[in-house]
Amino acid sequence: MDKKLIGVDLGGTTIKFAILTQDGEVQQKWSIKTNILDEGSHIVPDIIESINHHLGLYEMKPEQFIGIGMGTPGTVDVEKGTVIGAYNLNWKTLQNVKEEVEKGTGIAFALDNDANVAALGEQWKGAGENAADVAFITLGTGVGGGIIADGKLLHGMGAAGEVGHINVEPGGYLCTCGNRGCLETYASATGVVRVARDMAEEFAGKSALKDAVDNGDDVTSKMVFDLAKEDDVLAVKVVDRVCCYLGLACANISSILHPEYIVIGGGVSAAGSFLLEQVAKYFKQYAFPTIRNTTKIKLARLGNDAGVIGAASLALKFKD
Repeated sequence: MDKKLIGVDLGGTTIKFAILTQDGEVQQKWSIKTNILDEGSHIVPDIIESINHHLGLYEMKPEQFIGIGMGTPGTVDVEKGTVIGAYNLNWKTLQNVKEEVEKGTGIAFALDNDANVAALGEQWKGAGENAADVAFITLGTGVGGGIIADGKLLHGMGAAGEVGHINVEPGGYLCTCGNRGCLETYASATGVVRVARDMAEEFAGKSALKDAVDNGDDVTSKMVFDLAKEDDVLAVKVVDRVCCYLGLACANISSILHPEYIVIGGGVSAAGSFLLEQVAKYFKQYAFPTIRNTTKIKLARLGNDAGVIGAASLALKFKD
């Protein structure tokens, strides 16, 4: 019988699980709430308990699995299987995740950063079409990413693929990393709102977006994109600026890596083809001809499943 894979996507509010075939087909899915109390000490025991519980439900044994793969926030040591600094999980000290999960389940375990894992998912079964060279950008509360080059996930000295910290506006907005002008400060969900608020201050024309900002309404990135689609003058300018920075970052990534695809995912990407077309326009403006004519920018396809599918692919390294 063909052995299966388990994928785990560990987030600050939810832990998602899936059982997959070796070809990446999801056969079972479930999720549990993330308990971050007591410095996150319940998280790994909860993962072990949930996996063992579901294997019991499905009448499956550990030897029927090649391995478990997991994506997690924080700084990951891929070789040792440890995590530190995942502050949204309350993990301030070093967590020996691999050691604990292998001991608790009897199944081989592999670990990587959550953005890297989502990149693997999209490359393997999503918009990346299983190409050997794919760059992934996720636009959420922050901006993350992952780089697959020559079929392998790039780690560098540990922080490769941190596309959110590409500098797109020297001396620009202050980033949580301490630098100014990082892509994350403009193209994340919070960044889009920040750009909208600043541009509204200087804008004198008629605009529903300006009215919302001036009235102290709860402005979101979705609202900005929705208004831009309706030709709100200020919203169009905001989206144009954000897409200009994204297109510039995509061109810079491509100049170094020349991927076949750049895949854009995350919450902000829900703006769809409206976002994609404008990013592609600026990408073509900033990229040199060889890149411009070969690298394609695409929207992510897997949605919330990217994490569990990519995580499961980590376990393929345990295959005989």
